[in-house]
Amino acid sequence: MIEFEIKRTGMLIVVSAPSGGGKSTILRALLDSDNSLVYSVSATTRERRTVEADGKDYFFHHESEFEDLIRQNAFYEYARVHGNMYGTLKTEVDAKLAAGKNVLLDLDVQGSLKLKRDVPDCTTIFVLPPSMAELERRLRGRGSDTEEVIQRRLVNARGEVKFADRYDYMLMNVDLQKTVDNMRAIIRAQYFRASRTLVRDGFGNVMQSAGKA
Repeated sequence: MIEFEIKRTGMLIVVSAPSGGGKSTILRALLDSDNSLVYSVSATTRERRTVEADGKDYFFHHESEFEDLIRQNAFYEYARVHGNMYGTLKTEVDAKLAAGKNVLLDLDVQGSLKLKRDVPDCTTIFVLPPSMAELERRLRGRGSDTEEVIQRRLVNARGEVKFADRYDYMLMNVDLQKTVDNMRAIIRAQYFRASRTLVRDGFGNVMQSAGKA
């Protein structure tokens, strides 16, 4: 009797949302409930907050260090957002994919669309707030930003929402648990796509190669 072996490749899941849209909370919930998911830590030039740890929340760099990394072609994507540079390190992502993990990336619109162009197989998800009024309420509720920063984030949010229809999926974060459940369903469906599988028969012959569906 011939038996089949299925091996699935790790995948990239890119999540974007306006600042204050609940993205970080959603990602934490996903990571806490699914050990096949890992978070890709981005590099940034912004100042480290007191509650943040280097290498866990971000890889913090001076502008000159970040520019060196750009020259070394070290990023899958990078962009200036809210006055600071952010980038996705190739080494950080590739090591996790090679280990068979599904990698979650927290990217702004610029970075997400660039990565989608360069890596079409990645899955992109945009999280919408219920309204701009609710988004403003959440930003003010954090109590960590100046009025100038809040206004800049609101202006940027209006611009980001215009690109939501260029993502593979769009979710509105009204109820946190429902949003997490819906995102989990998207990830599960993407995981079982034929294009992410390598199939061998009982004799070791490749019957279906990943990316050849």
